[in-house]
Amino acid sequence: MSQAVGQKIEADFYAKFPTSAQDYKKACELFPSGVTHDGRYMKPFPIYVDRALDAHKYDVDGNDIIDYWSGHGALILGHSHPDMVKAVQDQVARGTHFGACHEMELEWGDLVRQLVPSCEMLRFTSSGTEATMMALRVARIATGKTKVVKFAGHFHGWHDLLTQASEPPHDDKTYAMPGVTNGVSDELVIIRPNDLDLVESTIAEHDPACIIIEATGSRWGVVPLEDGFLQGLRKLTADKGVLMIMDEVISGFRVAPGGMQEVCGIVPDLTSLAKIVAGGLPGGCLAGRADLMQAIAFDNPFGQKMKHPGTYNANPLSAAAGIAVLKQVATGEPCRKANESAAKLRKGMNEVLTRKNVNWVVYGQFSIIKVFPGYDGPRPTDDSFVPYNNDFDRLDRKHDAQLGHAFRCALLLNGVDWFGWGAMLTSAHTDEDIDFTVKAFEGAIDALRNDGFID
Repeated sequence: MSQAVGQKIEADFYAKFPTSAQDYKKACELFPSGVTHDGRYMKPFPIYVDRALDAHKYDVDGNDIIDYWSGHGALILGHSHPDMVKAVQDQVARGTHFGACHEMELEWGDLVRQLVPSCEMLRFTSSGTEATMMALRVARIATGKTKVVKFAGHFHGWHDLLTQASEPPHDDKTYAMPGVTNGVSDELVIIRPNDLDLVESTIAEHDPACIIIEATGSRWGVVPLEDGFLQGLRKLTADKGVLMIMDEVISGFRVAPGGMQEVCGIVPDLTSLAKIVAGGLPGGCLAGRADLMQAIAFDNPFGQKMKHPGTYNANPLSAAAGIAVLKQVATGEPCRKANESAAKLRKGMNEVLTRKNVNWVVYGQFSIIKVFPGYDGPRPTDDSFVPYNNDFDRLDRKHDAQLGHAFRCALLLNGVDWFGWGAMLTSAHTDEDIDFTVKAFEGAIDALRNDGFID
């Protein structure tokens, strides 16, 4: 064994997940690094899941694990909610792909329009990456301008137009990304978040078509947006004639039924959505002002049309799942329950860290949780706490990779699957699940300390 995550932790990991270890050997012959998504890569190997229900996953070795990946954020009702399951099962028997318009896309689109304040018209896609790519093209056609402003650390998918600077360090001001040509990246202007004066001077210098922002801050809340920043950005962009694109791929239908724009009381020009919008199946959409969305229409007033194919756009299965889940979201209960559970879990985890005298801290907003190791500031006093007073340079940084793998392994050994250094909760997480997770976190801290990762 490589002992990549500590001698005891790694030995226990192989013992608890032997079938996953064998599956990973096969995967390494099929996929680069043995995984089909960068986030699922971990040492010494990832676990392989057989089925999932509510807030639990069951792996190929029969282990019951509480899940905090929540389908990469695509789940708000938990796994295999009966309404969603029945809707998809019924639709499979009727057809999975008509290659034609169907009435469910009307019902699905109408639900989105009822819930999302900025949605006058929309177009479905197959992912959030496609939705943000569409947003930029629409903005450029509508304005005749080419420059795009984004905020350092904010993630908007992996297409060439926006994939730069999704992770620290930020000391390389070129924000170069392997595989992306200079000609593409030259159209992108990247600035620090939470500084309206900087936004205003950037607009004056570059005259951009649009500004795009992740609604909960960089990478779903590593550096939260300051109170009033979204409202200030909305006013500033409106005054300056710059389109505001709110990326609600994570926050949409999660922080509230209408997303962060409902919480903040603002209406962006365009909104990218995905994940929960399709009920846990593949799907996304771009929503926004009707006049801007005409850029996708034939014979539109702009005199040029944004081409938009996409084999699985608004496919019947995703539509069925999306309808079933959004009907539940519309009640407000799923978001409320997930948010409350996350607050309880943050509190419990921080109590463990204080009791164990560990220099880590836990923070987050709504149903999102972030863990910050190596923290040397004051302890939280309430749930509004953000480390280092939200200082971008101190907060948005890479953590030790070996520690990250060991942390995930230690939690899995204690029955919890954590999403790297973060987590997203669902309405299916019960009080019992939260209590179990707090104890599992304490067990993981003990394991890390025993293997020398924590002093």
